[in-house]
Amino acid sequence: MVSAPSGAGKRTILAQAVQQDPNVEVSVSATTRTPRNGEVDRQDYFFLDRDEFCKRIEDGAFVEWAEVHGNLYGTLTDELTNHLATGKDVVLELDVQGMHNVRALYPDAVTVFVMPPSLEVLEERLRERDTNTEEDIALRLRNALDEMAACHDFDYIIVNDKLADAVADMQAVIRAARCRASRYAGDTGPAPGDPAIQT
Repeated sequence: MVSAPSGAGKRTILAQAVQQDPNVEVSVSATTRTPRNGEVDRQDYFFLDRDEFCKRIEDGAFVEWAEVHGNLYGTLTDELTNHLATGKDVVLELDVQGMHNVRALYPDAVTVFVMPPSLEVLEERLRERDTNTEEDIALRLRNALDEMAACHDFDYIIVNDKLADAVADMQAVIRAARCRASRYAGDTGPAPGDPAIQT
């Protein structure tokens, strides 16, 4: 599971890490926020209106969900189940609330927090997007303080100062997860295609 303040760069890091490792997949989350320029439904997110999202909550369709920056985000159970069935390592992009909720279900899951080098840099990155209003940027920066305060709840912290280094760090975490002794508890060795960090 990977979390980060908005604008810290987790999606960029994951995209590059996944591109270089065919045994890793990123589960697509659902959201009620408006698609940004270039984003594709079912590829970047499952874009749902609030009524549809709330209906799916009532139907028990989510592994976890939370309201973040005024929008709803969640992990669809079917989406996660389909990824796990591939036998690959599956990464969930979650906010801090979502991480705690999923970890309660999957206590052995590996968790990573992507940290910006500073709040000033984070603000610059949010402004460079040119997709957020001043009010929205202020909200995301306020929320970032709370999210960064929770970073020590995670197994690993990656500071995204230089992108190439952050991608290398993410790949190192994935390799480390595949080597955990807990994966083989009660086994004599790894099974072919056994997923390392399923969530």
